[in-house]
Order: sequence, then structure tokens, then C-alpha cells
Amino acid sequence: MSIRLRLTLWYSGLLAVTLVAFSVLVYTIVSHNAFSDLKSKLIAESREFQVVTSRLIIQPTTRLDRSTIFVQVNSYQDSNQGVKADGTTNLLNWAFDFPSLDKVDFDRRFVERTLSNVPFYVMEQPLLLAGTNTIVGLVQIATPMNKEQAMLAQLNRVLIIASFAGLIIAFLLGMFLSRKALRPIEQVTEAAERIQSGSDLSTRIPGESQDEIGRLRQTLNHMLQRIEGAYRGLEETNIAQRRFVSDASHELRTPLTTIRGNVDFLEKIWDSPVVEDNEDRLGAGDGYDVRMVSSPKLTAQEKEQLSKEAIKDIADESRRMSRLVNDMLSLARADAGYVMDKERIELKPLAEEAARRAVFLPRKADWKVGSLDALDGAWVQGNRDYLIQLLFIFIENGFKYTPSGEVRLEALRSGDKVGLVVADTGIGISKEEVPHIFDRFYRVDVSRGETPGTGLGLSIAKWIADMHHATLEVRTKVGEGTKFIVWLPVDFAEPVEYDIIEISSRPGEMG
Repeated sequence: MSIRLRLTLWYSGLLAVTLVAFSVLVYTIVSHNAFSDLKSKLIAESREFQVVTSRLIIQPTTRLDRSTIFVQVNSYQDSNQGVKADGTTNLLNWAFDFPSLDKVDFDRRFVERTLSNVPFYVMEQPLLLAGTNTIVGLVQIATPMNKEQAMLAQLNRVLIIASFAGLIIAFLLGMFLSRKALRPIEQVTEAAERIQSGSDLSTRIPGESQDEIGRLRQTLNHMLQRIEGAYRGLEETNIAQRRFVSDASHELRTPLTTIRGNVDFLEKIWDSPVVEDNEDRLGAGDGYDVRMVSSPKLTAQEKEQLSKEAIKDIADESRRMSRLVNDMLSLARADAGYVMDKERIELKPLAEEAARRAVFLPRKADWKVGSLDALDGAWVQGNRDYLIQLLFIFIENGFKYTPSGEVRLEALRSGDKVGLVVADTGIGISKEEVPHIFDRFYRVDVSRGETPGTGLGLSIAKWIADMHHATLEVRTKVGEGTKFIVWLPVDFAEPVEYDIIEISSRPGEMG
């Protein structure tokens, strides 16, 4: 059974109970009022009768209204055989049954009688001998009540018909209202089914009401928005991870292929026979390539020279692979939520040390250090090693992409932030590629294949900057160079100073 039908049935049931109770109450009140009027009328008529002599001559004191009031007076007389009752009435050929004297144990009562299918409302009241408690007669005063009964019967029919009609109308109206009230829940269900049947997480539940259902709708829409954002983020993360694994595999395959090739080459040349000179070698001549010959004939000097070259290639590729693995390890730490240790660091000595160590990096461009006065008195919360690594990433990038010209380090100050600037006069970056330079394994097209690198340096730099709540600014122009600015928030907190307090002499010890 649906919630809609259950709500309607509960509502209809409560309404039915209410209508029945209301109908009973109305019927009772109307019936009570109708018979109260009859009782008052009959009681007023009963006061018109009295006992005038001891022989029970009973007569009304006023003229009776024979059209509405009917009176039957019964007298009880003593005889040797017991109680005898005679009656006097204005009922013409009719007569009410009346109780015997031994059953008259009431002061006044109202009963309903029927004579010839005519209903009467009868008041029976004993008549007492004047000055005594002796019952000498019984007066029965009656009035027709067919109008009252007809009125109550009609009222009963009206209440029953109105109750059933109201119940049916209420049931249909309840079904309509419950359908309208539960429509938002149906919309929630439809949206959930659409999401379940497909992958369209952009589905939202329509409506702008501010009631309980409206608040539920808003909550579910916010939840769907967060789920969509989390799903999109997870999807982008999965894509990035797949691209990361693919690029890492590609980058690792290249040095591994080179190392394996050189190892095979070393094995080949050291398994080849040694000759005294070059005259007996197969394929001797200007086009001779020992790597293409299955069984080369080499002299000892040639073997040594070729072995050194192969070992140098192996060493270079090993260092390259080591750098790649270290970079991947740093990014793996970033993905795992690694939190680096930080302390209060003076920034100027750190920049000076990075500038001093940058002199020893391989380069073709000139290395220049500009003004670092903006760093005077500037302290930051950070990790010294990672901040130096951040600067070295930008400096090494500047050296790699500046075949001629210069790479410069300088500092800026702006409000509560200091900027470390690494600028070069190299090849620059196009405007379209700037948004992607911090992506993993991304390398600009102009440099791909021309300069060594893995494309992970700037990704690591972005992570280090984020961990220090720093912002990165890039200014570049193709053919003119690139400028990276790292804006770090200044720590204005005063350092805690500890003083040694000497123990003073006690008053009694001086002297």
C-alpha cells in the first residue's frame, strides 16, 4: 500500500469518526430540545388538575386544548374486592393503558405510547388526596409527537447522507492533496532513479518551496552537488593517475632500455676476440659500427674505450632514473597527504645559500643574483630543505631552457608577503601552455625532446608552495623568457626569547 493511500485512509478514518461524533451530538441536542419543549408543555398542563372531594371527583380547572393535549384521568376507589380504577378522558374512543395502583411508585414519568399508529408523548403523574400522601388517581397527559419524530427522522437522514457525501468528497480531495503534497517526494524518487540508471549526476530536484519538503529538496540538491563534485574529482584523479602511470612507465622505459642495451653491448664486446690491429676486423672501413656487428673484432684499447662509453651511458641513465624515482616519491607523498614539518625560518640566509649553491649547477647561461634587500627581517613558517628545493627547481628550469643569456634571483616585498623571483631570458612559454605547466609529466612542445627532464619538477614546486600557503605567479613571453614569483606570507610573530635568571642571594646571606 502506497504512502499516499495510507495517508488518505488515515485522514478519511479520522474524518469519519469526527462526522459520526458530530452527527450524534447534533441529533442528541436537537432531540433533547424537542422533547424538552414537550415535557415543559405537559408539566404545565398537569397543574390544571386537582382533587375536589374525598370521593375523587377529579376535574380540570381550565378548558382543555383537544387539538394538541389529550388527558386521561384515572381514579382508584376502595372496594371489598380491592382497588378499582375508573377513567375519564378526552381521547374520544381511545384510551391509554394505565398501571395498577400497586405499580404507581413514581412521582412523575414520561413514556411513549402509540394509539392507532399515532405516537404520543405521555406524562404520568399520581394524584394525591389533599393534605395526605394517599394516591387517589393518576393523570396521563399526552400530546402527539409525530412532527418531532418526522423532524428527527429527516434530520437523521440528512446527517447520514451529508456524512457519507462529505466522507467521499474528503477521500477524493485527500487523494488529490496527498498526491500534490507527495509530488516532491516522487520527484526525489524519479531523480534518484535517473541517477541510478545512468551516470548523470547533474540531475537536480526541481522546486523552490520553503516548507519541510522544500528544505529536504534543498538538502538533497546540495548533497547531489557534493556527490557530483566528489565524483568528478575522483574521475579526474583516476584519469590523472592513469596518465601518471602511463607517463611514468614511458619515462622509466627509456632509461631502462638504454641501460639494458648498453649491458648487452658490454656483454657482446667482452665476448668478442681480441685482435692485434684493425686489418682483420670484419667490415673494417669508414662505415664500420661495432654495435651492428654480431661478432665484432676489437683491440683491447677499443674495448676499453667502448666500455667506458657504455658505462657512462648507464651511469647517466641511472642518475636520470634516480631523479625520476625521487620526484615520483615526492608526488606520492603529496597524494598521500604528507604534512611536512615547519619552523620559523629567516628567509634571506636561505635565499643566499640557494644562490651560492646554484653556481655549481650545469648551465650555459650566466647566473646573477639581484637585490635581496626585500628579505631583510622577513621570517616565514616553512621547511628549509623543501624551500631550497623549490628555488632549485625554478633555477634548474631556467638553466635548462636558457641556452644563452642569464638567469637571475631577486626578491620583492608587497604588504604582508615577500616574493622570491627567478627570471630567465630563455625560450619562454606560450600563453596556451601556461595553465598546464604544473601538470605532471607535462613539457612544453618546444622543449620536448630537446632538453632533458621528466616534467615533474614544476608539479613538485606547486605542491611545496601549497604546503607553505604560498602563491605562484608566472610571467612569460615566447622568445623573451620566463619569470616565476613565489609569494610567501611573512610571519610577524615575535620569537620567544629565553633568558637565564641567576639565583639572587637571600637577605641573611649577604655580607
